[in-house]
Amino acid sequence: MRTTDLDHTDRQLLTALTADGRASVTTLAATLGLARATVQTRLEKLQASGVIRRFTVELSAEATPDLVHAVMLIQLQGALARRIAKALRAMPEITDLHSTNGSWDLVARIETATLPDFDRVLRRVREIDGVLNSETCLLLDHA
Repeated sequence: MRTTDLDHTDRQLLTALTADGRASVTTLAATLGLARATVQTRLEKLQASGVIRRFTVELSAEATPDLVHAVMLIQLQGALARRIAKALRAMPEITDLHSTNGSWDLVARIETATLPDFDRVLRRVREIDGVLNSETCLLLDHA
């Protein structure tokens, strides 16, 4: 399922989940004015299609000052772009992944517990077949 295939109800459900990813199906149904079964069915469909990849907790940088935060710019071999993006999304340390224009093909946000963990992530990304080049910037503090 592509995001262009989502109807108004799907988009409302995703918006509600973005606001509170821990909301119960019953709460979501009440918020959206839908039957509980409808919300459950739509959630299952969104998960099965990959629109919802995972339910997670997102912590602010202030709440996790000891984590290593970075942005990685990645240049790809074009024919392998989808496979590479899938491999990157499977890495839990990559918290966000965007395609972009210009010299770099992807921008990845990385969070790790330690610098040695960070080094391992960089190595794993650079070893993916089809990754041609990368540049990584550590995020030191909020400006």
